[in-house]
Parts: sequence; C-alpha cells; structure tokens
Amino acid sequence: MAAETERESAVRAITEAVTEAGLEVERPREGSFLVTIPGTAKLRTMVWLEAGPHSLTLTSFFCRQPDENHAAFYQWLTRRSSDMYGMAFVSDDVGDVYVRGRLPLGGVTPAEVDRLLGCVLTYSDENFNTALELGFATAIRKEWKWRLARGHDTRNLSAFAHLAEPAPEQ
Repeated sequence: MAAETERESAVRAITEAVTEAGLEVERPREGSFLVTIPGTAKLRTMVWLEAGPHSLTLTSFFCRQPDENHAAFYQWLTRRSSDMYGMAFVSDDVGDVYVRGRLPLGGVTPAEVDRLLGCVLTYSDENFNTALELGFATAIRKEWKWRLARGHDTRNLSAFAHLAEPAPEQ
C-alpha cells in the first residue's frame, strides 16, 4: 500500500474538520470544498478550500467593491489585515473584497482547518457591518428610507439604524 501523499492527508484533515464541526459542505471536485458557515452579522459565510499540489488555499467572498469612501474603506481593510491570523483581506481587479489565506500542505491538520474556518467566520462577521457602513452608507440610507416609505420591514438593517434619518415627530 502506497504512503499517503501530503495532499491526500490534507484532504482527509479537511474532511474530518468539517464533518466534526457539522458544517454544510459541497465537494465539486477532488481536493475542493465549499463550506457554508452560519454567522450573525453576515448571515452565512461561504469558504472555498482548495488543496493544491503544495498548499491549501482558503477564499471567502466578503463584499463587493464599495460605492463610496474608497480610500478609507481599503485603508481600514488593510489595517484590519495586519492583525489577522493566517489570512488577509484582498481585492480582485474590480475591487470586490475576499478573505484569503494559504498554508503549506504539511501544516494542514483537522485542528488547523477548524482554527482557520473559525478565523474566516470571525473576520467576516466582526468586520461586515463596519465595511458596509464605510463603503455603502448612502445606499443603506436610501434603502432604509425606501422601506419606511412603503411600510416594509427594516429589521435586517437594524445594525445601521444610526445612519437612518430621525423619524419626524408626530
């Protein structure tokens, strides 16, 4: 029987970690996992884990490019990245933001996968509302006003109530 390769060992560790955590997972191809993690501020965080020939890459969409306040938005993300374990906020060619991490296959254990998935969730959940406030405040204000004018629910905007115009006094 042939010895297990580093990639096979990493795939086994990922499988064990997501199974033990009871997370929803899809396996679109060998060595690839799409894991869904329930959150609070960001209701669910989806993470791609790709076991390549030499490293494990984790990628999670965080938010689309900001509508406004670009410099402050990306500067804030850069500062946040300096304190993150094993990953950072990155942007693509159009400015959409992801949480991205990479580690050598030799470092992939069930405990490390669990730790990294927990970090992705924490960084996504804890930073989501601030990112939206920095990059989308005008859109949030418009959405709030539109919903109120039509009698629609604003509960999922409650984290941004401080951005809404005060209700007129009756």
